[in-house]
Amino acid sequence: MNGLNINLYLLLENLLFFIVSTSLIGLISWGWKNAKPYTLPLPFPWWYRWWFLSVQILGVLLPLPIMLLWGVWWKHDIVLAVLGWYFIILGLQIVFETFTLRKLQNVVWVMVPYIYLPYRFWQLYEGLTLLGSQTELLWVRYLLILELVLWIVNYAIDVSQLPRLFRWQVSSAFITTDS
Repeated sequence: MNGLNINLYLLLENLLFFIVSTSLIGLISWGWKNAKPYTLPLPFPWWYRWWFLSVQILGVLLPLPIMLLWGVWWKHDIVLAVLGWYFIILGLQIVFETFTLRKLQNVVWVMVPYIYLPYRFWQLYEGLTLLGSQTELLWVRYLLILELVLWIVNYAIDVSQLPRLFRWQVSSAFITTDS
């Protein structure tokens, strides 16, 4: 597959994801329009600031110079395409999270990462396959693997926070013994 075909393929794939995810978020948001306004449960856990900072550094600030060096400076179009779409979809996720939480104040905010993160896993995996085994792109491959691990861990942390986000009451005793 040549560069033009890869760029067209990635454009169509990401456009399709955007249309489907936006439609799904819009439909579910409309279905929950009469729910009481959603606000974040405060205060945040003690570790949240450290985790959020780690995700920003590793998920945004680290890939950016890699994209600029390998994609722009050293003219590897595939790196620019893969990381460019990574940043576009990441930006759209942030926009949707902000919009659904701050403007709509809708509980749909909680589901936005559950739509976008699995797609990000796919983007990173696909990026690994598109890069191939070129030795000059070895460090970019390492970055994509690191990003994949980072976002999978982030997804697990998101899932672990569902009881807190929905303000579920959790008992301190999970197991009862009936002897």
